[in-house]
Amino acid sequence: MGNRLSKIATRTGDDGSTGLGDGSRTAKDAPRIHALGEVDELNAHIGLLLCEDLPASLRTELLEIQHDLFDLGGELCIPGYSLIAEAQVERLDQLLEKYNADLPPLKEFILPGGSRAAAQMHVCRTVCRRAERAVVSLAHTEAVNRQPLQYLNRLSDLCFVLSRVLNRYVGDSDVLWQKDRAKK
Repeated sequence: MGNRLSKIATRTGDDGSTGLGDGSRTAKDAPRIHALGEVDELNAHIGLLLCEDLPASLRTELLEIQHDLFDLGGELCIPGYSLIAEAQVERLDQLLEKYNADLPPLKEFILPGGSRAAAQMHVCRTVCRRAERAVVSLAHTEAVNRQPLQYLNRLSDLCFVLSRVLNRYVGDSDVLWQKDRAKK
């Protein structure tokens, strides 16, 4: 891999195309590249979140998720290839159960915010939903394995739950939507 990345500016994309992992080339605005870019952006936002004060176990879990997202990008980069497994989706289900267990039930909608880390987790959630939509769009035109779609769907749910966890970690609570505020 080191030799493969020794030259970053190849100029091969100057014509608006980019190379896929199987050696083929496609337009930089192709649905596959769009989906790949959305997953990459999500990974970058999680990297930014990791700059915040986080519980050690969550930091480790988020780093594992970053690796999964890199795998997901690899799967998108190589048509017909599979890197995301059912076990990775199941791990997210376990994390959802773990972190949701101690949260109070929601009686109102919440707004993105609270602590800086929670707000950044909400950004991750929205970017994850966008990545999911991009992969769904790709699946309308090309074959896509079901695990990446499941993974992104679970991850966006987990991001929502973790935003609540992160607010509690610093002693904040959820920022509740005030539905009757306009009537006052």
